[in-house]
Amino acid sequence: MMKNKTSIKGNIHYVGVNDRQKHLFENLWPLPQGISYNSYLIDDKKIALIDTVDVCYFEAHLRKIKSIIGDRPIDYLVINHMEPDHSGSIRLIKQYYPDIILVGNHHTSCMIEGFYGIVDEQCIVNDGDHLELGSCKLSFRLTPMVHWPETMMTYCAREKVLFSGDAFGCFGALGGGFIDDNIYTDIYWEEMVRYYSNIVGKYGGPVQKALTKLGNIPVSAICPAHGPVWTTFLNTARVLSLYRKLSRYDGDDGVVVVYGSMYGNTEQMAEAIAAELSAQGVMNVIVHNLSKSHSSYILSDIFKFKGLIVGCPTYNGQLYPEMEALLSKIAGRDMKNRYFSYFGSFSWAGAAVKKLSEFAEKSNFELVGQPVEMKHAMKEETYAECEALARAMAKKIVRTTKY
Repeated sequence: MMKNKTSIKGNIHYVGVNDRQKHLFENLWPLPQGISYNSYLIDDKKIALIDTVDVCYFEAHLRKIKSIIGDRPIDYLVINHMEPDHSGSIRLIKQYYPDIILVGNHHTSCMIEGFYGIVDEQCIVNDGDHLELGSCKLSFRLTPMVHWPETMMTYCAREKVLFSGDAFGCFGALGGGFIDDNIYTDIYWEEMVRYYSNIVGKYGGPVQKALTKLGNIPVSAICPAHGPVWTTFLNTARVLSLYRKLSRYDGDDGVVVVYGSMYGNTEQMAEAIAAELSAQGVMNVIVHNLSKSHSSYILSDIFKFKGLIVGCPTYNGQLYPEMEALLSKIAGRDMKNRYFSYFGSFSWAGAAVKKLSEFAEKSNFELVGQPVEMKHAMKEETYAECEALARAMAKKIVRTTKY
């Protein structure tokens, strides 16, 4: 019965685990639905394990492995990615299976020694190399900087199954089942965008190169390191399409308005801008209060939509701290193809608008409209300036307009 609960296709099995305890992924990104650490076992003439799991869940991981192969040894451990949430159990796997051969590329080998002090026999693979297991023949595609230098993908030609590492993964633990066709997947699509935006977002170019490498192989199932196993044609196509779009920084028609406000005055600027955007026909207007919205959700929305308007008060002669932190995260993702504008406020010495201007000059964004600076509180002219900024942005966003 256990094999029926783990089978994916042919002799490929799911032996991953769920983590519903961790609050923050990488101690940064909220996990309201938890996360899965996916590992896969190929039960062939020679047995291969694809990645391990976080060390905290090794006992559950080992139980699943043994339920499939019993006391038979594992011949190979294929390491697609070395982050500890996937490689953390390598040392323990070696204790249980001392003759196991670790399979990875040159960068992987260096990290295995660095993280775990393991210098035993390894199989170093290059792009396009193959490994025979019996009926299954594995091939390897090196995908550096998606999103570490050692990342790679493993492909089983017989079953047309792609083991993709962190690529195509998402936040969210799995509710019992793991195959898309057997579970409700609605929550995972938004969490895939949030995962990409926060974890992979900086590396659009390498993602594009990786997608090109995958262009000539038929894929019937995608087995990522986090989230569901994607097996239906519509879902595998949607996953690949979503990554193509995100890696090109293509946004949908819409505007994200992000503001910080201490006493509500700057908030009223944001509200005036949002109201005018809607009045001008922008259907997707997403408003985030920096003091309440976690940056991971803000970044996800910025990746989804073409327009971005930010604003905050001056604080200690600098940017409002939460805005400064957000702009640092945006800059760190090398985002492109966005329309950008900004607004700010001050009480006795203005700095916010000046600092936002400096960010705009360094960014890859197209500046839209006239930035708005407010002293003290809203006045009629401030409302008019905010609305003019919104109208300028709407002209860029709305496809069919009255202008």
